This record gives sequence, C-alpha cells and structure tokens, in this order.
Amino acid sequence: MFDWIFTFFHFFLFLGVIAYGIFSFLQGNYPRGITIFVGLTGYYFLVLHKGVKKEIQRKKEQK
Repeated sequence: MFDWIFTFFHFFLFLGVIAYGIFSFLQGNYPRGITIFVGLTGYYFLVLHKGVKKEIQRKKEQK
C-alpha cells in the first residue's frame, strides 16, 4: 500500500513541477524554468530511472 502512495505522490508532484516550469517559461522567467527542468532531469535519473528500467524489464518478461 505504501508503494502506491509513494508512487502517486511523486507522480503528481513531478507533474506539478513540470507545470510550474512551463508556467515560468510562459511568464518569461527563463532562468527559473531552466533550473526547474535541469532539476527534474536530475531527479529522474537519480530517483526514478532505476525503477522505470526495472518495470520495463518486468513487463517484457511477462510477455
């Protein structure tokens, strides 16, 4: 149960930060938008990438 809560919390947080980055670009605050997207890229590779690769491999093995 905790895994689902953790997953959805981070997914919606990730989407919210992406929306904030886009909003920053639309407002003309380019340094903030770039910083947000660089941070999101780092977050993906440091936190999410390993789990995503494992899930893709698990799905391939099921077929």
